Amino acid sequence: MSDTAVLSLSDRTAPTESPVLDVLAERWSPRGFDVDAPIDEAKLASALEAARWSPSANNSQPWRFIVARRGTEAFDQIVANLLGFNQMWADRAGALVVAVAETATADGTPVHFAQYDLGQAMAHFSVQAHHDGLFVHQMGGIERDGLRQAFGLDERFTPLTVSAVGTLGGIETLPEALQEREAAPRVRRPLAETVVLSA
Repeated sequence: MSDTAVLSLSDRTAPTESPVLDVLAERWSPRGFDVDAPIDEAKLASALEAARWSPSANNSQPWRFIVARRGTEAFDQIVANLLGFNQMWADRAGALVVAVAETATADGTPVHFAQYDLGQAMAHFSVQAHHDGLFVHQMGGIERDGLRQAFGLDERFTPLTVSAVGTLGGIETLPEALQEREAAPRVRRPLAETVVLSA
């Protein structure tokens, strides 16, 4: 892997309309991971700690995480439950994290904001990870029932996403079909089209 390929992908700062924190502007979701780099356990722990301290309705903390390192049976089970082209690249990450929403309490009471709160937790996770030099790519293309069965989750727990976490690799590590997507410019809808009312 050439240093040039890694550096050209690492400079992906968003062209924001207003100033934001550097860690937010610089955060992006690569698919090219360095398969030779083990996950940095201290940085992974910090990302999980950031997720633990994210806000939730009534401090209910309706999230659980399944964390699997590359080379383990759990990691392979997660890869087997990824959909489509996610299986073409995600197995190169140092770890895979299944984000699970607790959508009902043990007595069956619905937890209405579970998915929202889990999303906040994963946002905290991804920003802390990026701050520390880890890269995160979240995936919604997963077999939820397959993951629930693989890890013995009760019906009230819903696997919502899987995140690939690890060290950035070069663009040439990806299948040719994904290299163009990886290097494409970062774009977002203009803020004026997102804020529907600002009185």
